[in-house]
Amino acid sequence: MRDCCLPGAKLPLYAFQKYDKVESSDKKDPPFAFLESLLLGEWEDRVERGLFRYDVTACSTKVIPGDYGFIAQLNEGRHLKKRPTEFRVDKVLQPFDGSKFNFTKVGQEEILFQFEASKDGEVKFYPNAPVDVESSPSVVAINVSPIEYGHVLLIPRILECLPQRIDHESLLLALYMASEAGNPYFRLGYNSLGAFATINHLHFQAYYLAVPFPIEKAPTRKITDFSGGVVISEILKYPVRGLVFEGGYSLEDLSNAVSDSCICLQDNNIPYNVLISDSGTRVFLLPQCYAEKQALGEVSPELLDTQVNPAVWEISGHMVLKRKQDYEGASEDNAWRLLAEVSLSEARFQEVVALIFEAISCVVTENVSVPNEDEQDVEDVDALNNGSHQTAIVAGKQECLVQH
Repeated sequence: MRDCCLPGAKLPLYAFQKYDKVESSDKKDPPFAFLESLLLGEWEDRVERGLFRYDVTACSTKVIPGDYGFIAQLNEGRHLKKRPTEFRVDKVLQPFDGSKFNFTKVGQEEILFQFEASKDGEVKFYPNAPVDVESSPSVVAINVSPIEYGHVLLIPRILECLPQRIDHESLLLALYMASEAGNPYFRLGYNSLGAFATINHLHFQAYYLAVPFPIEKAPTRKITDFSGGVVISEILKYPVRGLVFEGGYSLEDLSNAVSDSCICLQDNNIPYNVLISDSGTRVFLLPQCYAEKQALGEVSPELLDTQVNPAVWEISGHMVLKRKQDYEGASEDNAWRLLAEVSLSEARFQEVVALIFEAISCVVTENVSVPNEDEQDVEDVDALNNGSHQTAIVAGKQECLVQH
């Protein structure tokens, strides 16, 4: 039996309600923000027990003047006390290695609660629920090297020892957690291998920060309507190029569009980061190449000296700085310069977008409107004749065809 789940172990269980619609009338909200209260109460308890490597609340934080409002934090202890990376950074998919650090090795005191779908369709909380080892529970644990207040890890099916790769079930679980929290300042993030994940055991990170992230304020341009009511847009006027997924007739529709895109990137060895925002209704997908540039010697010594590893939080605009001089001299220009090195070039980004669209939709046309099913074939032809230049993904086709 692993340390995280000792024989006969009992842990609190938050059982969330699965529902069909994003804004379903069937969804029954708890009488108050119970998940938030549970998470922060348990997190504070671990603070009192001295389980964290440093006091993150003592770290200086400021909003950098400028149009975007980048956030800078001085965290001098994190890179000294954080676990080192124990795997290759040039491969997005790598097998789980039980000899390396993984979350089954953490003490049970670091696990806050189990997070599972309710079996009877009602939100339930059990303060002392048996840990069902056979079903491999999903759990929420503290991040012992926190970036912000309430910094936790969501570890899907912890005992299955899944490597760091997104699948449909795990991403949907993360969206449910964001939805259940119901707080726009509680965000979940994901780093793939090669995009500054440091542990090859499937996990998402999450924390509270009561200011908008700069990436959340960036303008977007709608690219297409996708099946299930999901809208896919491109981020504009931001140093890192990426896609935004929003809407969906159900949380599962949104999850499927994003997870299929992530699986495409994984299968093509493209490192990426994911930010889950707006209580699970908005997801940013951000392919990146900083580690590759580092390996090729293409990153300036000035940027390397900062020792900043631009993972999901930094890319979103929360700059975790390790040197006092960088914090005191933090500026929008400096943040932009670092993040611009993370981004794919415009040409490469468009290649990756085309790769994703081919993988998730099979048909790309040049008309943004998605007609009724009865009229779709006729209007697809009309769209090509009209010569519109805005791309749309038309769902419901089985063949893979890209039309220009």
